[in-house]
Amino acid sequence: MIDLGLTKLAVIGVVALVVIGPEKLPKVARMAGTLYGRAQRYLNEVKSEVSREIEMEELRNLQKDVQDAAQSIKQDVENSIAENLADVQHAWDDAPAGQRIISASEEDLKRKAREFRRKKLVRSAAIPAWYKQMHGGKQHVVSGAARVARFRPRTHTPPSFY
Repeated sequence: MIDLGLTKLAVIGVVALVVIGPEKLPKVARMAGTLYGRAQRYLNEVKSEVSREIEMEELRNLQKDVQDAAQSIKQDVENSIAENLADVQHAWDDAPAGQRIISASEEDLKRKAREFRRKKLVRSAAIPAWYKQMHGGKQHVVSGAARVARFRPRTHTPPSFY
């Protein structure tokens, strides 16, 4: 960079005053300042454009890396699924024909229904009614409107229509 000190600027100013003249010097100085400002703005724009391009290139590289990683994960998952499907198919093919057919007879369905009803009854009736009464358990289901009506404070003044 050019090393301009105070003495060099003073010499340039004196030479400019002699060469250009005192009448045109302010106009030339304004124009030189304007051109210097434009040059600085242009350089700043170029710097910001270069930095944006560098950032875009970094983002492109990052996107490429992420896509490669996603593709490898996808391939790994597809390979493991294919292996598992092959194992299942191999096990299915090796099983005897009688074991492959899964069917439920009517007696099995009735037995399962009985077991389900029995287990449901055991779950729902595990606490006796007398215990619920003594300890404040719910006896029956109360709707939301009934609960509101039950706990709403009572007012005995008739509504006024004025």
